[in-house]
Formats: sequence, structure tokens, C-alpha cells
Amino acid sequence: MRTFLPRVTVATVVCLDGRYLMVEERDKSTGVMVINQPAGHLEEAETLTAAAARECLEETRWQVSIEGFLGVAQFKAPNGLTYIRSTFVGAASQHHAARSLDPDIHQVHWWTYEEICARSDKMRSPLVLAAIEQHRNGTVYPLDLVSAYES
Repeated sequence: MRTFLPRVTVATVVCLDGRYLMVEERDKSTGVMVINQPAGHLEEAETLTAAAARECLEETRWQVSIEGFLGVAQFKAPNGLTYIRSTFVGAASQHHAARSLDPDIHQVHWWTYEEICARSDKMRSPLVLAAIEQHRNGTVYPLDLVSAYES
């Protein structure tokens, strides 16, 4: 019997002056270039909010402060894996231009909603555009909905 192990991921929606921070990356399963928010996997002994801030810095060179929570989504990807994605809202605070980018990232963009919609066929998953639309609708929850405990 196979053990079910969903992948725990985080993503951050960052909007500055009407533009959203997005990344272009190569999908490891298909080799196709896709568009996503800064996102990645939770690491051991890391909180969800710390993971979201870390992934944003690694993938975009932007340091962000995590300010809100958009929610949790479950997604069964074409590769057969199930992902549990916690999506946060971050505010860009500092750009570290000299820092190297995560090697999986091809380009970093600040795109308007219209520019993102024009590329909707290139989204990594339906969760990407859904998170931006949720942010645009003002549906942002306080961070105290996300708790971390240690024994």
C-alpha cells in the first residue's frame, strides 16, 4: 500500500503600485515555461509564513513582510501529486539586486492584472490566477488564522 504524502507549499501575492510580482519558471515535469507567484515548498522546522517570505526572497530578490492570508487550496496536479498550498499577501520592503536568483527561476516580472490575464494559458496551476483575483476582491484574512506550535 502506498502512503499518501501531499506536498505542502506556500505562495505569496505581492502587489506594488498596481503590479503583481510574478516569476517565470520551468516546470520540472513538462519542461514548459510557466508563470507563478513566488512559491515553493515548506522546509523542516519552518513556519508557513517564514517559508513564504524565504521563497519570495530566493525567487525574486525581494524581501517581503507577510501581512495577510488568502487561504489554503488543494490541487491535484497533472503529474499525479497533490499539493496543499497556503497563499499569503506580502508587502515588498527591500530589493536585493546583488543576490542570486533561485536556479529554477527564468525571469521575474512586475505585471498588471491585465498582463497576467493575457498569459492565463501559461499559469503553473489554476491557483495562481485565483489567488490574484481573490486579492483584487479584497478577500484577505488576518495572519492569526495561521498558527504554528512546537511540542
